[in-house]
Amino acid sequence: MPRRPISAANWKMHKRSGEAAEFCKALAEIDPAGEADIVIAAGFLQLPIAAAAFATTRIRVAAQNMHHADSGAFTGEVSPAQAAEFADWVILGHSERRQYFCEDEIALEAKLAAAKRHGLAPILCVGETQIERDEGRTAAVLTRQLAILGPDSPNDLVIAYEPVWAIGSGEPATPETAQATAASIRAKLAALIGPERADATRILYGGSVKPGNIADFMFQPDVDGALVGGASLDLDAFSAITRAIAAA
Repeated sequence: MPRRPISAANWKMHKRSGEAAEFCKALAEIDPAGEADIVIAAGFLQLPIAAAAFATTRIRVAAQNMHHADSGAFTGEVSPAQAAEFADWVILGHSERRQYFCEDEIALEAKLAAAKRHGLAPILCVGETQIERDEGRTAAVLTRQLAILGPDSPNDLVIAYEPVWAIGSGEPATPETAQATAASIRAKLAALIGPERADATRILYGGSVKPGNIADFMFQPDVDGALVGGASLDLDAFSAITRAIAAA
């Protein structure tokens, strides 16, 4: 069956509560999804606002991260049980988490298991740095990052290919590069979780996605949507991206 596309917004550390409420109310009224899933990854403090705004819509809410433990003495962290009170999805392994907070595959494997326990659909981010790409190590990096997956991985797993060198740079990967890498990821998934599940797994592209380039990415057969950063902060831009994803 065709894979249903996804338009996912990652607000990162942006939008105070009033701004989030205004954005979510407007997006709920527009609901530009069509034949696509919309996922909004708000900040932890804004998750209740987003959840309330989208309660009667098809738009879903994601946490941007979570701890792997169900509870415990981990000051400043948010447990999967707490995230699941307001979110249906969770982003795991974003390059900023890997780079600035030293998250590795051991931590992410535990978080994937926690997401499965609590019914959170995980968006697992993978991607190489500019140095790794220049040295021809993209395939090795992706192999390492995906090696935490296996037959017990969540059935609703989504992969986001986000080349680190494209995030926030204004210089996205070419659609051809995104397709070639997404196809490589799908081939790796086939060996890890089985061909049938690999074919059904949705793979997103992320990295300087804009209304003007999203259609070119969606034309690629192995690209099933986008994880949008900066452009997701603007209602008009994100709505345009979502409509293009749905139209594809």
